[in-house]
Amino acid sequence: MNPFNWRSPAALTFWLAALLLFASSSALAQSQTPEPAQPSSAPSEVDQLKTRLKQLEQTVNELKGQIEAIEVKKATTPAAPAIVQATYSDSASAPAETAAPAAPAKAQDAKGESTFEIYGFAMLDAGYQIKQNDPSWFDVVRPTKLPAFSNQFAPNGNVFYGVRQSRLGVKSSTPTKYGELKTQFEFELFGTGVDAGQTTFRLRHAYGELGQFGAGQTWSPFMDIDVFPNSLEYWGPNGMVFFRNVQFRWMPLKGRNSVTIGVERPGASADQGQFADRIELQGVRPHFNVPDLSGNVRFTRSWGYFQAAGMLRRIAWVDTNNDQFNLSGSAVGAGLNLTSNLKFGPKDTGRFAFVVGKGIENYMNDAPVDVGIEINAGDPLRPIRGVALPMWSMVAFLDHNWNKRFSTAAGYSFENIDNSDGQNADAFHRGHYALANLLFYPVENAMVGGELQWGRRQNFLDGFTSDDFRIQFSFKYNFSKKFTF
Repeated sequence: MNPFNWRSPAALTFWLAALLLFASSSALAQSQTPEPAQPSSAPSEVDQLKTRLKQLEQTVNELKGQIEAIEVKKATTPAAPAIVQATYSDSASAPAETAAPAAPAKAQDAKGESTFEIYGFAMLDAGYQIKQNDPSWFDVVRPTKLPAFSNQFAPNGNVFYGVRQSRLGVKSSTPTKYGELKTQFEFELFGTGVDAGQTTFRLRHAYGELGQFGAGQTWSPFMDIDVFPNSLEYWGPNGMVFFRNVQFRWMPLKGRNSVTIGVERPGASADQGQFADRIELQGVRPHFNVPDLSGNVRFTRSWGYFQAAGMLRRIAWVDTNNDQFNLSGSAVGAGLNLTSNLKFGPKDTGRFAFVVGKGIENYMNDAPVDVGIEINAGDPLRPIRGVALPMWSMVAFLDHNWNKRFSTAAGYSFENIDNSDGQNADAFHRGHYALANLLFYPVENAMVGGELQWGRRQNFLDGFTSDDFRIQFSFKYNFSKKFTF
């Protein structure tokens, strides 16, 4: 193998000098050798030499450009790994051009590539519920949807099947001079609200980011999705903050440590309790004229991370009735959400959360209402008033990987509401949630597993409690395709 690299700057300089020398010798030889007479219409000998010289000058300029390009590339492009260099230099059959291949323009900066990804999964959930719950929530464990009195959702014992966890989404990433432009659009089949209990398309994310700013529907900054365990049960721990909200956010710090501040779409719910059938309350309307303010700070270390998130909001209502009462009012909602993932070893991750606040129930994964009625007997103009309900909750789960094929998640969650004295005796007061599973991954992008689940509801004043016991089996098939351009 010839060790002389013809594309190196030294080699190009050598050939440039040789070419110039050859051109000079050729021109001298032509001037010394007599030529036959040319017709008057043919180019003269001087014109031919000028044309020849122009061609040589063009060739020289091209060679100079190649030299400059190689020198710039050597100064800006990191050297190839030694194993790659040895592969090229030790290959006697490789052509000389492979000794130092020119990298494509995009390869010089991988961050300069745009990507578009289609992803999702198909999932079947099947199981048996030993007790009973609201049939609109037949395939999840939600303590708030358990019976508030004996046999409310009888009979006991129900088999359930569903594909409502199945998901489809697309996301993209494009570099710009203002930072990375990211978008996400995602649906699932789990109906809620007026579609509760149905298998129907439901929007999860419709969100975009440009540099430090984001807008659309996605996880609230008050939330930490990393607390969610690797479970089969869809709804998840009742004591964690879980809310996808429409928002505008600013992220002045990203990366290992991060800061996020958001303004979110406001909204809340109220329990009219003992006075629900009173006509005086029929004209009381919610009034949201200020967005919710949320934010979080996260610190990431080798042992895991710690995140502190906060929420501040105004909940107001207006009495539109023309009577002797004025039931208009407002309440301040505020909350603190402390979360963490702790790495107990290469195979174990603990997921923890502690939440405390008032009037933040609609941000929780499974909580009833934000505002309750309090009796205000000393005021004839406002004999009752709305108050933000205090609450606190916790989450503690462990995810363990036995090996590449098997994993387990197990843990417990709890939520407590401080009810107001105007609520009914059977109002939701306290909820418990727990599960343990064993998951098997036979091949990449496929999972099958079984899970034991438990939930409990405790009422406000009447002492009634109800339990939910389930066994669930799930089959999940992931898909993903990323395009780079």
